[in-house]
Amino acid sequence: MSTVTLDTLVEGVIGARTAKPLEKAFGVRTVRDLLWHLPRRYSRRGELTPLLDLPIGEQITVVAQVLDVRERSMQRRNGHILEVRITDGTGTLTLTFFNQRWRSQDLVAGRRGIFAGKVSAYRNTLQLQHPDYEMFESRDEAPGGEQLDKAAALAWAETPVPIYPATAQLTSWIIQRAVVIALDALGPIEDPLPAEIRNAEEVIALDPAFELVHRPQTDGDWKRARDSLRFREAFDLQLALLDRRRRSGLEDSTPRPRGSGSGQLSRFDAALPFDLTGDQQRAGATLERELSEPHPLHRLLQGEVGSGKTLVALRAMLQVAESGGQSALLAPTEVLAAQHFRSITEALGPDLSAEIAPVLLTGRMPVAERKRALLSFASGNAGIAVGTPALLSEGVTFYALGFIVVDEQHRFGVEQREALRRKGTQPHVLAMTATPIPRTVALTAFGDLEVTTIRELPPGRKGIETFVVPELEMPNRAARVWARAAEGLAAGRQLYVVCPAISPSEADPELDSDEPAPEAEARPLANVTDTVAELRARPEFANFTIEALTGGMSSAEKDRVMRGFADGAIHMLVATTVIEVGVNVPNASIMIVRDADRFGISQLHQLRGRVGRGEHAGLCLLMTTAEQGTIARERIEAIAATSDGFELAEIDLNLRREGDILGTAQSGGRSSLRLLRVAEHGELIVHAREVAAQLLERDPELTDSPGLAAMIASAREAQVLDNLAKS
Repeated sequence: MSTVTLDTLVEGVIGARTAKPLEKAFGVRTVRDLLWHLPRRYSRRGELTPLLDLPIGEQITVVAQVLDVRERSMQRRNGHILEVRITDGTGTLTLTFFNQRWRSQDLVAGRRGIFAGKVSAYRNTLQLQHPDYEMFESRDEAPGGEQLDKAAALAWAETPVPIYPATAQLTSWIIQRAVVIALDALGPIEDPLPAEIRNAEEVIALDPAFELVHRPQTDGDWKRARDSLRFREAFDLQLALLDRRRRSGLEDSTPRPRGSGSGQLSRFDAALPFDLTGDQQRAGATLERELSEPHPLHRLLQGEVGSGKTLVALRAMLQVAESGGQSALLAPTEVLAAQHFRSITEALGPDLSAEIAPVLLTGRMPVAERKRALLSFASGNAGIAVGTPALLSEGVTFYALGFIVVDEQHRFGVEQREALRRKGTQPHVLAMTATPIPRTVALTAFGDLEVTTIRELPPGRKGIETFVVPELEMPNRAARVWARAAEGLAAGRQLYVVCPAISPSEADPELDSDEPAPEAEARPLANVTDTVAELRARPEFANFTIEALTGGMSSAEKDRVMRGFADGAIHMLVATTVIEVGVNVPNASIMIVRDADRFGISQLHQLRGRVGRGEHAGLCLLMTTAEQGTIARERIEAIAATSDGFELAEIDLNLRREGDILGTAQSGGRSSLRLLRVAEHGELIVHAREVAAQLLERDPELTDSPGLAAMIASAREAQVLDNLAKS
């Protein structure tokens, strides 16, 4: 057999029967993947316990002999129960196995072994259900056999047992066996991490690290190995991100300096009826400087809802237009793309709009309209292209694409950003998000981008009051919600009602919550269809127009509804999260969120930002049936407690699962992080980045570290960083 390396396909080592389910469930293809499938915890079998006085409900470990084995049929369903009685001479205990007849081959009367599990009682008999066990070899004829058994039992009881992420088909036991086979077959590992870094950071070599994390003899073994592997993960990630940033900075791009043409940006600024905030001015100055350089801009612009990020981006687009370049603004939804198009056109005014000729492109446009848009892009007539992912289509070409703006970056991955970038010659790229990002997440998910933050809100904002409405605890307050809505409508205001589902049978596909529905909850989620019918039937709303808006509606219908709401013809808009971003109706001052516990923190914060954008203060009412003390209730109470998006981002980071923070819930994948947790290991991430930066400064091409160079090249080829960019 050829030498097994980390890159060897695991099927050839452990067999297809185990390898195929491993790949399907966890993406494990190589020995490297298998060894990086790390235990999620370690079990303690505990001290040996005599059978004389067993504690019910506790984990025990006993050395005992099988007395007898019997099998019986289940009374209420098909199947069999295997019952094994064991004794240690002081008492007896029953082992119970459901539909596992094959265990009778090991558990034979007279054989001795060690058994571990949780004690329970059934019909006044103490038992262990599906215990772990290991049978001893027969030592009856060997002198001192009893002592040998006890020594083996003590060693077995004290050795940590790795528990792996598993499935019903692929148990932790099976995965452990596969890992052991791989470790035994693996040849020497060449450690890519330079020895000077290992010594300085007290990181153990990769070979013993894998051995100790998977086959520890003591708790100290796996803890040392885990810490070393965690540093490696942080270092490898930051090195790859810094290398990507360095390489992008070496690329040549067309400089787009201000004032090189028609002075369109100066004319735009002169026509603004307000002054830019300090943060907007600083962000604009940064973009102005970097657009003028011969290397492509790669920057993330993050800011609160309503902080004016789009205005900053539009000014940058005008700077590019002055030098003869085109800009493309990519938005995740048709509603947001259409909103951006209208906002840009209105902001430019008739004269600049005629010169810049912004054009909208979506996937559902009529064929003739789409052809006109494509021709406008290709000819260079359109200075600004606004669109959905339809902009990424093969048939879309540009005359001189110089600047790309990706709005709501968390809805896209690196591959989509790159697909649009390839339509130009090293264009400048600006990613935007209204979801404030904690520093450690920014370093982990956007480490290849420079980050600019806008915290200031434009002057004149009246603020938003937010209240939790517990429907079960305070039914009177819940009833008051609709009375308050009627009062707002009577005063000439408009309002949103947001639901987590489209219909009784269709949840909102954009719903961003990691909280499972309570098992006891019999009623369906609040949905748009039923809510519209319910509100139209209420007498207090008889004189008001109520319409629905969901992502499943046609483009024409969505545009009709949004225009009607913006014009004031529609008084109450019942919608899904399709209104989460980009919708700007200053007269809409009230938002009611039904089943608010079904939304994530960032989503609720974004939704809330749709109100309070005009001369009237905003009001947000979060209706919920979530009980106090649950994570779902904590989320919405956090929203009510503060309007600071950056504070909420930190709370979100601590409350949510790792994979979700890094975008895997939205992208449909898994987090590529194994041991690293940005909520817990911020200092380690920052430190690892510093170590990686120092190495790249000394050796930019990693000539002296060929293992690291090969790892980064492989990461680039496999696009393993892409999941992280979907934060």
